[in-house]
Amino acid sequence: MKGICILGSTGSIGVSTLDVVGRHPGLYRVVALTANKNGDLLFEQCQRHHPEYAVLLDPAQAENFAERLRAAGVTGTKVLTGTDALQEVASLPQVDSVMAAIVGAAGLLPTLAAAKAGKHVLLANKEALVMSGPLFMQEVTRSNAVLLPIDSEHNAIFQCMPANYRAGVRAKSARRILLTASGGPFLKTPLDALHDVTPDQACAHPKWEMGRKISVDSATMMNKGLELIEACLLFDMEPDDVQVVIHPQSIIHSLVDYVDGTVLAQMGNPDMRVPIAHAMAWPDRFESGVEPLDLFAVKQLNFEAPDFVRFPCLRLAYDAARAGGIMPAVLNAANEIAVEWFLDGRLRFTQIPAVIEHTMGLFSADAADSIDTVLQADAAARAKAREYIGQLPS
Repeated sequence: MKGICILGSTGSIGVSTLDVVGRHPGLYRVVALTANKNGDLLFEQCQRHHPEYAVLLDPAQAENFAERLRAAGVTGTKVLTGTDALQEVASLPQVDSVMAAIVGAAGLLPTLAAAKAGKHVLLANKEALVMSGPLFMQEVTRSNAVLLPIDSEHNAIFQCMPANYRAGVRAKSARRILLTASGGPFLKTPLDALHDVTPDQACAHPKWEMGRKISVDSATMMNKGLELIEACLLFDMEPDDVQVVIHPQSIIHSLVDYVDGTVLAQMGNPDMRVPIAHAMAWPDRFESGVEPLDLFAVKQLNFEAPDFVRFPCLRLAYDAARAGGIMPAVLNAANEIAVEWFLDGRLRFTQIPAVIEHTMGLFSADAADSIDTVLQADAAARAKAREYIGQLPS
């Protein structure tokens, strides 16, 4: 049996991962589960899967959690706390695979720790790769880790690559990547109506069930922008070799265009258990729990080019990808702050790209030559974004 650590087990990716694990009890055993604040769901997961370790970030919550487990008779689970504990469980010798599903910059260090330890890194945290870029890929190569993308789009691209493909190396015959996007909930909304969009409206994705932060990113198409940067790193492509394609049905998850004119596409129902099961079973396949695709029910597939006026965040992501250096980290940091303030009701939806663009304009694309440099850029960008938001009219 393979040991698995799930970083962010109470999020949508973590829950789907445990669903797949539960379908194959003889193949995987759960070594560690981690959560930010959702102790109730983590408790249920510990009762069912009996991990060796459980991590909660808040020390007081972790202490109460440990007492609660003992009272319930769950005695084999050691409770840890703090950010260092995330890196510890991601590096445990009994862990073979790490599902990196912590949302945002918080996932960088534990995901990097898994790469340094030579694990099979199932990468659902795109921000870790966006921020650290080549540094992360260098660690994967140095430690001989296996990097398997979980985002449905990147997993689709991976499946459309040659059978012996390894992440981080450009396939010589691949000419272009077509990165699909649903367009989110506001694809056809009049532009002048976006000013009054509420957080609940932004989080109502038409195809995918996701957390609130990533749902807002999908609504602004920043999520696709981060995926663009991630695709450049995972598949060694230039930004202009990655074309974003609006595909509202979310049936084709991405495509690879080859030099001979062949275009390979990966298709399936929009359910994250598909890429999760693919990565967990790789290089084989096993059952994911997802219904077979019914093409007669789908009937038609539509495609259109993205509108950079409607989705300025996507334009900014292309700018950051072309600039390189610390600029993707700056982009990500400013976006996280802007989305946080929007979800708290302190920033308008249409002000999100303005915050990001202003913050990016304060930085030059210095080389991201160390993790400390990346973390310093991240912190500085967050401070500048907060400062700018504080100056905006309420």
